[in-house]
Amino acid sequence: MPDKSAYPIQLIQPDGRRVFDREYAALVADIGPEQLRDLYEDLVVTRRIDIEATALQRQGQLGLWAPMLGQEAAQIGSARALHPDDYAFCSYREHAVAYCRGVHPTELTRLWRGVAHSCWDPHAVNMTNPNIIVGSQGLHATGYAYAAHLEGAEIATIAYFGDGATSQGDLAEALGFAASWSAAVVFFCQNNHWAISSPVRIQSATPIARRAYGYGIPGLQVDGNDVLAVLAVTRQAIARARSGGGPSFIEAITYRIGPHTTADDPTRYRSAAETEEWKRRDPIDRLRKLLERESLWDEAFERRVAAHADEVAHQVRSATIGMPDPAPMALFEHVYATPHPLITQERSEYAQYLAGDPGEAAVHQEGVHS
Repeated sequence: MPDKSAYPIQLIQPDGRRVFDREYAALVADIGPEQLRDLYEDLVVTRRIDIEATALQRQGQLGLWAPMLGQEAAQIGSARALHPDDYAFCSYREHAVAYCRGVHPTELTRLWRGVAHSCWDPHAVNMTNPNIIVGSQGLHATGYAYAAHLEGAEIATIAYFGDGATSQGDLAEALGFAASWSAAVVFFCQNNHWAISSPVRIQSATPIARRAYGYGIPGLQVDGNDVLAVLAVTRQAIARARSGGGPSFIEAITYRIGPHTTADDPTRYRSAAETEEWKRRDPIDRLRKLLERESLWDEAFERRVAAHADEVAHQVRSATIGMPDPAPMALFEHVYATPHPLITQERSEYAQYLAGDPGEAAVHQEGVHS
């Protein structure tokens, strides 16, 4: 008989039936009818935000967007397991995590429109802004968790990354440090099967979660399209971290239905049949089927959720199109944490140039043509 531990943890089957799992079902025993409905609403609203942002990019209103279509359950389930004082370190696709952490939807597109260097205030929601450098957030999460421990704070951090990031040296270093320091960090890998055009099979010849074993860190695989299972395993890992048990590694098996970013064409490297197969495992459809099975679904609820999603999407669109361009002098803000003489000089020269000073304009033009 195959070892059951080799299978990803699952609490809801694709057809909506529950899976009896004594250990993990107990971790979400408090999720009753209203909580299930709330999770469904989160899934629908965040997908609607993602679709609207993708449309905005296609219409020239955003420079770029990294769609999360198909990965909503992995993000919602894990984010809803965090405590308010826990800190999330993201990559560039965790729009649903940001929504759960309290980021207002109208802030999600600021960076992608090119009007700011960030989207939201990280201190207000205990979550970092989109991180483009692949894998570096693992080190940031580990260092933050260790520093918090030294200060006596009983919190956890979580680092979100994709399967491609597991081939980065930064992540290997983070796992090593986290194990050595027993840092309160949860490494959360959204294995969406594609690192741009590179399939996961060339990232690792073994399940990614098993890489954690070599560092002495427990690792497990979970069905990333099952919001309840993801919530359960993340709750377990967060509790372990907050109680001093050290780091954990979660590999959420999911799939990127759309492109890597809106600059990518996935039809060049994967088949339509593969994508269609994963669409049949859609996380939203799965939870809806569970609600239907348990008589928690009706048309009034469906209309309310759809109306909420449409209203949030309208807010995102209106806010994005109405975002003002940054003031030119804002270019010099936040370059250094403390005053710097070179920045002070350059700010003064640029201000004179903008004011139309002939001498400064001549210097500028000479620099342009040299």
